[in-house]
Amino acid sequence: MREVKEVQVMAVFTLRLVFDDGSVRDVDVEPLLRGPMFAQVLSGPGLFAQVFVDHELGTIAWPNGADIDADVLQGGELPAWTVPAR
Repeated sequence: MREVKEVQVMAVFTLRLVFDDGSVRDVDVEPLLRGPMFAQVLSGPGLFAQVFVDHELGTIAWPNGADIDADVLQGGELPAWTVPAR
């Protein structure tokens, strides 16, 4: 599992992420912000800009408790909401 080490807001909904393997990726996260936890994050740039690295989880998070899996951010996995239930 990858871990995010640094995050920087580049533009509205675009983040520059530095991963534990040294790779850097600019990610438009807007398509990943689905569900009730992300409603506040989508409501405006104020909360979105408060993104931080949660070192315990190894990924990015927001003060309201929303987070995105680091493997999804790196492009290696699909978000859970895209996988059909069995």
